[in-house]
Amino acid sequence: MDPQAYTPENSDERLIWYSITGTYFFWVLGAMYVVAPVIAWILLLRLTKRALSDDQQFSISRTQAYWVVAMCLMLLALVVGHLSEGLGLAKLIKSSIGWAKGWALLAIFPLIGSLNIRPQIIYRACCIVCKHTLILLPFFVLAWVVKLPSTLYTSPISIIGGPGPEFFSVSLYEIDPGSGIPRWRLFTPWAPALGMMGNLFYIFATQEKSRRFRYYGYAGSLCMILMSQSRLGLVCYLLLIGFFMFIRWYRSPWLYLAASPALLLLGLSGYTVVEKVQQSIDAFKNARAGSTRVRQELANIALERWANEAVLWGHGIVEKGPHLVEYMPIGSHHTWYGLLFVKGLVGALALASAMLITFFSLLRYMFSNAISAVSLAIIVQIFLYTFGENLEILAYLFWPGLIIIGIALSQNKVNLKAQLATKQQE
Repeated sequence: MDPQAYTPENSDERLIWYSITGTYFFWVLGAMYVVAPVIAWILLLRLTKRALSDDQQFSISRTQAYWVVAMCLMLLALVVGHLSEGLGLAKLIKSSIGWAKGWALLAIFPLIGSLNIRPQIIYRACCIVCKHTLILLPFFVLAWVVKLPSTLYTSPISIIGGPGPEFFSVSLYEIDPGSGIPRWRLFTPWAPALGMMGNLFYIFATQEKSRRFRYYGYAGSLCMILMSQSRLGLVCYLLLIGFFMFIRWYRSPWLYLAASPALLLLGLSGYTVVEKVQQSIDAFKNARAGSTRVRQELANIALERWANEAVLWGHGIVEKGPHLVEYMPIGSHHTWYGLLFVKGLVGALALASAMLITFFSLLRYMFSNAISAVSLAIIVQIFLYTFGENLEILAYLFWPGLIIIGIALSQNKVNLKAQLATKQQE
């Protein structure tokens, strides 16, 4: 028996545990997109009910509360954008429901971190998903080898509405149109999103106490990143490895003894290093030149139309792009360009300020509190992915990370209160 056996101890933990460990079950049902919003609003109602009945004391930090304010600003920008663009009541209602399933989750799940939820439950549950991935990996590869249909079916659950059929489809693999080689997206809507989840699961694996499950987490997360063939995923993975190595060894004098000559050598060969870095960046972009071109054109169109048509509140919704960008929606593939186009300067500043406040709230505790270091890694990862994905659309996937951030913010507030009380007594 595993000496570090974690099992849910209350109804909140059970709901989260089975929602995470049942990832592939929900994927087969085509229900992944539905699960996160449902449990988010259920747990929020529970939290509200307990708070109103004084049944339980909650510690909600100012940063958690600010996320609520920021996401409400998103809703306000959505409403104003629809009204100013004359999009009609039907689209306003549809977009508001989309907000409740997207941006609202970025505020709700950190609040849920104030409930009695142990982070170890989330770490272990995600390592179990990595274990399931390793078990199913030969089947996914075999499906490509024997030329099974890339997409088996699209779930009837898609009738509830969503960003697209890929969010409800069961896909075994996909062929990259540029290179013609296979990529896998597993339980995510597209391959780069799998890279994002692989990085999140790697963060959790570093905190797993059981060696067996920690190895499941490491191996499964790396397989996800490699199978996705995501360039951003690989860069993020390397940065996270460096981050946790620094957290572990920052007190060691050997780290600084090794860093000093390395930095000196870097300074002496600065021009050559910059040139090599530029060559690496060019090679990085040319690895999928078509994808890079489409993303750049989408960015140019989004910025031009935002600056000339709807600076403050945005256009309200994404719009289908021209043939130049392969009809991709304007405002997709990039959180910041998407926010500027859809929700204007108000929406972009709301998200940027919330992420910045969270970063500095966690930074002061990164060396004294392990969960703060983990949460800091998560917020850095999320920030990196704002340049390649739309956070709103993928919030239904990375929500366990948002709960961990909420737990860290809540614990830091409790610890700060305890320190102040101790100082007053002295």
